[in-house]
Amino acid sequence: MFYKNSMYSAMKKSQGKWSILTLLLLALLLVTAGCGGASKATPEPTATVTESVLSGSFKIIGSNTVTPLSSVWAENFMKMHPKVSIAVSGPGTGVGIASLIDGTTDICQASRLITAKEIEQAQAKGVNPYEIQIASDALSVIVHPSNPVSELTIEQLSAIYTGKITNWKEVGGNDAAIVVLSRDTNSGTHAFFKEHVVQMQGLPTADKGLEYGGKVLMLPSTEEGVSQVAGNANAIFYAGLGYVNDKVKTIAIKKTATDPAVKPSVATTLDGTYPIARPLLFYTNGAPTGVIKAFIDYCLSEEGQKVVLEAGFIPVGK
Repeated sequence: MFYKNSMYSAMKKSQGKWSILTLLLLALLLVTAGCGGASKATPEPTATVTESVLSGSFKIIGSNTVTPLSSVWAENFMKMHPKVSIAVSGPGTGVGIASLIDGTTDICQASRLITAKEIEQAQAKGVNPYEIQIASDALSVIVHPSNPVSELTIEQLSAIYTGKITNWKEVGGNDAAIVVLSRDTNSGTHAFFKEHVVQMQGLPTADKGLEYGGKVLMLPSTEEGVSQVAGNANAIFYAGLGYVNDKVKTIAIKKTATDPAVKPSVATTLDGTYPIARPLLFYTNGAPTGVIKAFIDYCLSEEGQKVVLEAGFIPVGK
């Protein structure tokens, strides 16, 4: 109680003095608060999120085999990104690589590997070919469904395409002249078939001096070759697996006479048993960037690789 009374007495004695001090403190606080209020009155900037919108245009030129894939990919990508424009054309891998070297295409689509000579030509013009595998393919040898021949060796195929074998009876078929069809020289498929089948690359019988025979009919597109085989009982042609339909018959291929005959399919390409399999490729000038990189990333995505399967080709990474 003494403590409380003493405190009370002291407070009473200094009441007047405290009142003046209190008023001064209150005034000071009001001024300070006013200054602080002016500072806070400036509105804080509102954060805005600007969504990145892909835009731009680019060209894809090259392989006729790859064109169905690139066309579907381009159509899907443009639907997802309306400000992007993509032009696709398939005159052949050779034209695509030449266009990349000359700077007239942004992406070269190819059904064969670029050669050392082509790389040298590109680098001489300041172009650095950058390779991306976008799918795989089983190059399929096709005949008319009525043709009784169901299998051939690589060596027999080479003989047919060099003109050494000219009649189907020589390989167990009918007594009829073989109508030999090929893609033209601009085609990567033409070049791949020449190296791996006509010249029998990797086999004991390999011969780099072999060429297509003089009676082989060169065609500007895979579609035309498939169409001609469908209408000619004696024709033979080779096409990407994605072009094969029920109007033609695929031939089972034997790497050598002692190897098993294997039909082209997704499964036999994946397990490595089909002897005429190949990669399908994109080439760009240096590593792709910007909208081109975004497009290629889509092609290699799960969604993009579903298109590969739907088109009859083989997805990468499988």
